[in-house]
Amino acid sequence: MNRSIFIAILIAVGVTGWILSGQFEADGDGTSEAAPTADAAKTPTQEIAAPKAEKKVPLVQVAVRTFNGEQKSEPVVVRGTTEAIRMVEIKAETPGRVSEILVERGDRVKKGDVLVKFAVKDRKAQLAEAEALVRQRQIEYDAAKSLNKKGFSAKTTLAGTKALLDSALAQAESVRIKLEDLVIRAPFDGYIEDRAAELGAFIKDGNVVATLVDENPILIVGQISELNVNKIKVGDEGYAKLITGEEVSGKVRFISKTADPSTRTFRVELLIKNDEFRIRSGVTAETTFMTDQIMAHFISPAILTLNEAGVLGVRSVDENDVVQFHPVQVLSDTSEGTWITGLPKQINLITVGQEFVKDGEKVLPQKLTAGVQ
Repeated sequence: MNRSIFIAILIAVGVTGWILSGQFEADGDGTSEAAPTADAAKTPTQEIAAPKAEKKVPLVQVAVRTFNGEQKSEPVVVRGTTEAIRMVEIKAETPGRVSEILVERGDRVKKGDVLVKFAVKDRKAQLAEAEALVRQRQIEYDAAKSLNKKGFSAKTTLAGTKALLDSALAQAESVRIKLEDLVIRAPFDGYIEDRAAELGAFIKDGNVVATLVDENPILIVGQISELNVNKIKVGDEGYAKLITGEEVSGKVRFISKTADPSTRTFRVELLIKNDEFRIRSGVTAETTFMTDQIMAHFISPAILTLNEAGVLGVRSVDENDVVQFHPVQVLSDTSEGTWITGLPKQINLITVGQEFVKDGEKVLPQKLTAGVQ
């Protein structure tokens, strides 16, 4: 072997032994092992028991605004139509032939105005005959009464003459009433909606002569649901908007005690003044009744949200910055905002970020000035 190679091998062995001598140390029985490190001295149980460092989750930031409630009436909207307060078919009470017509359709009449006249014929003669009989019976009764006072006539005779007189008076009154029935008069102020009688026509008793409508005041009639019927009462105010554009107001005149069996709704009538006769019967109308005042808040509809159960409401933060969900009921909508009820008088509502938090969660609120957001 080359001498230089042998020397190199010896040097390499010596260096290796020197390096290894620093990594191992002899024990009592002549063996050597690596010195244990501090981490190696821990048992697996100790590693599990070691506490883990807590991770801090940052709080969600939300925009909060303070809202103050105010007393507001809850509106109840009912759709219906206008209706004349009364419409009567005037009928003949005695048969006769039409001799004179004093009104046409659309005419306005006053109570007592003559509408139609029937031919009198022999009715005046019948009345004269009945009145003559009354005078005769009166004379007979007066004579019997005088004789009875003097003791020359029995009481039965006096009673008989009195009965005959009363019969004659009743007969004369009957003829007089029939004569008056030949003139048909308006029973109240109104306008002639229809006229069935024609000149020369014979009208039997019970047949329609004319139809009279009273349109002042006028009714707005609708059907209110069973959920809202107890929210209004007779005398409450109501406001109506007609499809023709008029806006009117009045008071509740009537609320039915019995529901329509097919719709489970109740008839309600709003009494409206119609002094100028501009409102016609049968016009579609939308009536709003104002109920008792309740606490309400005016908010932007963007604040409204749904909880996990699908309930409509809003979210707020309490004094501890914890989120709370409040179910609400919408009273009315306008172009500027929404009126809701179901909240305390003053409340801090979340206006931005309400969809990203849940009930009971602590948040970092950023308060804004009051107003609709």
